[in-house]
Amino acid sequence: MPYPVVLSGERVTLDQPAESDIDRIAEVCADPEIARWTAVPSPYRREHAVGFVTGVVPDGWASDRVCTWSVRVGGALVGMVSIGDIRQHQGEIGYWLAPEARGHGIMSEATALVLAYGFAPAPDGLALRRILWRALAGNAASAAVARRAGFRWDGSVPGGAEQRGERRDEWRGVLLPDDPRAPASDWPDATYLQAPS
Repeated sequence: MPYPVVLSGERVTLDQPAESDIDRIAEVCADPEIARWTAVPSPYRREHAVGFVTGVVPDGWASDRVCTWSVRVGGALVGMVSIGDIRQHQGEIGYWLAPEARGHGIMSEATALVLAYGFAPAPDGLALRRILWRALAGNAASAAVARRAGFRWDGSVPGGAEQRGERRDEWRGVLLPDDPRAPASDWPDATYLQAPS
């Protein structure tokens, strides 16, 4: 049975967001890129962060359905990562990162910790047999993290995602316990970050 755990890497510590993080979460989730690519409420207000910290996160752990961690570097909250929709030995990874923390490999390190926990046998992990990655089509930054983690390309689904009441095209990837944790090479060109012209 999942329960809140702390995961530590070389640079990042993953723990549970606390009430002292509410203002920081509200600040970061107001970032236009997070609103563009995730399903967080937009505009994002402080009460959304309150509900997330005091309701969504603890309820997810208590129900065994969603494990959510804050991503901290030097004690500062810079992002969030989760394994959600946990059922039948499968889960789905999701993440967001503050603007100033992007491009430094922080989410790649956090993701590696979460995947190791997700696949580890119980009681030390979730004993998952399949972890999914899904993102709105065009989110090349999220795709880069998933690709580096070893996710294999699983296709593009027209209208496969819902964001604030609208259907959006979706990219998908999949990772199994024995897959190499090395950058996958089967991803289409559209999923790579494009250099400015």
